[in-house]
Amino acid sequence: MSTATSIKVPTAAEVTPQNQEIFNNLNSALGFVPNLYATFAHSKNALGNFLTYANGETSFSKKEKEVIDLAVSNVNNCSYCQAAHTAMAKMNGFTDEQALELRQGKASWDTKLNTLGKISRAIAENRGNVNENLKNEFFEAGYNEENLIDLVVAVGIVNTTNIMHNITGVEVDFPAVPAV
Repeated sequence: MSTATSIKVPTAAEVTPQNQEIFNNLNSALGFVPNLYATFAHSKNALGNFLTYANGETSFSKKEKEVIDLAVSNVNNCSYCQAAHTAMAKMNGFTDEQALELRQGKASWDTKLNTLGKISRAIAENRGNVNENLKNEFFEAGYNEENLIDLVVAVGIVNTTNIMHNITGVEVDFPAVPAV
């Protein structure tokens, strides 16, 4: 867990009716309401707004999205998102060892995913100021301008959850992952 003072995770009984409906939908889809999502419900609008943004269409596959999420979450030292996205990466076909490598912004077994991890990490570390060689490598790997724009959005989405956890320190309710 981060060193932040932990914020209480609200229960369904403590949130607005619209957030209760979102909690019901999350329970139906996931079998539980992740603590980080529940924390957004301290605001009457934030949870719905965030989920609309996060669940929007993208040019990336689910596997590519996990490459981005794991690399950025590691840069931001977000224990919650590293654990959550490791679980999701495994659900999308990655092994434990691959997920660990993805957290480092690498994918030694796949050149295209390796490039995606590397540029995702660089965007997070340098706030979007990546060198031209890395952008060229991204395009040479088979990605295009749409992917680059969707990458910026994906980094923004995971940055939001990383910041939310790092500032609230809510309990991680996914299986713990080893440090990189």
